[in-house]
Amino acid sequence: MTDPSDLYAALEEEIGTVLIGLEDQVGLLTIAALTRGHVLLEGVPGVAKTSLANVFAQATGLEYNRVQMTPDILPADITGTKVYREETGHFEVQRGPVFSNVVVADEINRATPKTQSALLEAMEENRVTIEGDTYDLPDPFMVIATQNPIEMEGIFELPEAQRDRFQLKVSVDLPSKEDELALVDRFHDDPTLAPEDIEQVITHEEFRAAREAVADVHVDDSIEEYIVDLVDRTREHADVDHGASPRATLAFLNTAKARAAIFGRDYVIPDDVKAMAEPILIHRLILSTEAELGEADRAAVVEDILDSVVPPGGEESDPDLDGDAEEIEQD
Repeated sequence: MTDPSDLYAALEEEIGTVLIGLEDQVGLLTIAALTRGHVLLEGVPGVAKTSLANVFAQATGLEYNRVQMTPDILPADITGTKVYREETGHFEVQRGPVFSNVVVADEINRATPKTQSALLEAMEENRVTIEGDTYDLPDPFMVIATQNPIEMEGIFELPEAQRDRFQLKVSVDLPSKEDELALVDRFHDDPTLAPEDIEQVITHEEFRAAREAVADVHVDDSIEEYIVDLVDRTREHADVDHGASPRATLAFLNTAKARAAIFGRDYVIPDDVKAMAEPILIHRLILSTEAELGEADRAAVVEDILDSVVPPGGEESDPDLDGDAEEIEQD
């Protein structure tokens, strides 16, 4: 199963045996995993953010560790420390939970900025420094952080440097009535259903091969220029004080290639770029004071930026993940 579209279909089907109505989120997690990206999951309590990360790790066969972020957690609780062993007379490295393929930082905004910063080196360089010595992290390595958007007390807003390291911000919304009824039926029939019931559907070798296939997806020069124009427009928009960085430009490039691949194409089209605009930009844009006071909507700002840049070939449709998924099924 080296074809990214087959990998995505297998993950979506298996994860769907436990979770309902999260197909788009599974698609975005797959895109991030295939492009060495990190994901910020945002949603109110009880919408299965942590469960989504857990079942994704189970289905991919990746080692999973969860860290409950609290104000009293220390950087060493994440990265690890050195412990003196009296019997040997030497210090021994005790590795923290960051030494895993998928690290879930649950409620990341409850940790202090000092503790949040413990993840910066790991997310950017796939390594950590413990008391002066540097250690490589596993490959693949992916941070999935969760946060609750409605709580205002006892939280520490993520600094810009931290937000910029998250390739995508993915919203997990409340389910529709139909999905919630299906959820009730499923857990009525099997009350013990849990993430541990998910089976591994791909091997590590298949995952690496699919990642290499994504890297080989063709990107036309006009698409590259379109990406640069979009990011540049974020820096000029009237409601934005600080636009996206070059890291966002590369995120557009990589995720557009992955999106094309999981939908069965070996080339990127403008719709791939458009579909990734909101999850890439919405957490990176720093709005002006006037826009903040006017309660400007970041999603609307992103949409305005998209509308202001003409894609290669002129106006095109903007199908969502479900639309492309239906095309795959028809094929």
